[in-house]
Amino acid sequence: MPKLSPRDIRRKIQGIKNTRRITNAMKVVSAAKLRRAQEMIYASRPYSDRLYEMLKSLASHIDPQSPPLFEVREEKTCDLVLITADRGLAGAFNSNLIKKAEELISEKQEKGIKVNLILIGRKGVQYFGRRGYPILKAYDEVFRKEINFEVVKETGQVLRERYAEKQTDAVYLLNNEMATRVSYKPVLRNFLPFERLKEEGDHGVYEFEVDRELFLNKLIDLYLNYQLYRAMLESNAAEHFARMVAMDNATRNADELIKSWTLIFNKARQESITSELIDIVNAVEAMK
Repeated sequence: MPKLSPRDIRRKIQGIKNTRRITNAMKVVSAAKLRRAQEMIYASRPYSDRLYEMLKSLASHIDPQSPPLFEVREEKTCDLVLITADRGLAGAFNSNLIKKAEELISEKQEKGIKVNLILIGRKGVQYFGRRGYPILKAYDEVFRKEINFEVVKETGQVLRERYAEKQTDAVYLLNNEMATRVSYKPVLRNFLPFERLKEEGDHGVYEFEVDRELFLNKLIDLYLNYQLYRAMLESNAAEHFARMVAMDNATRNADELIKSWTLIFNKARQESITSELIDIVNAVEAMK
């Protein structure tokens, strides 16, 4: 590495300071967005969990052949809904999800099960799109401002039609989720078919005051859309947290680099001053 002059070192320090300003600003913005995103997920979780329990209970009481989304079949083909981010600079947020998705795909393929992908988020679309994986739907720029609910409804409709028409035998949902307020993790769920209660015995009988099929269809639509929406809310909050942490680490690293390069600059400047003094002394001696 060529020796840098004090001027070059000064420019390098200024460049690091400029980068630090950017990373610090991104950390502050992500922290502000995270607070709002966390409020939304904590407000949505009770309703989502109760809706899941209701469908789980219904699945234990009705004929598994009607409606078709309650039918459990041998798994020969499955769909994986993968929710990643639209942007990077968020540490291992996207890479951990992609790694877990590839592990699931490999595990299914070893059993002779075909896996089709529905990708939500630009990072997942870019990664799997370049590698020849079978992709049914791909959505990017979903998290630009507010979550695009049209994507939620379209995805829910596609999954429902494919399962009802027996084009797939299972649907999995993979996304990052806030485990606590200060941590997140990839979560894989069995999205379809609906899970049934495992307790044995008589659970009672449901009586429908409206048309049974109409009620179940409306409830299923609500479940599919809301669970997808919640997964996107969870992913959005986890992304802001991951980016806040990544930018905080980048800011700290920039501070350390500034300190290190400042010491190098002071040493180089001292060497330059010493060299100039020696040249002056030698010139004076030569003139005597």
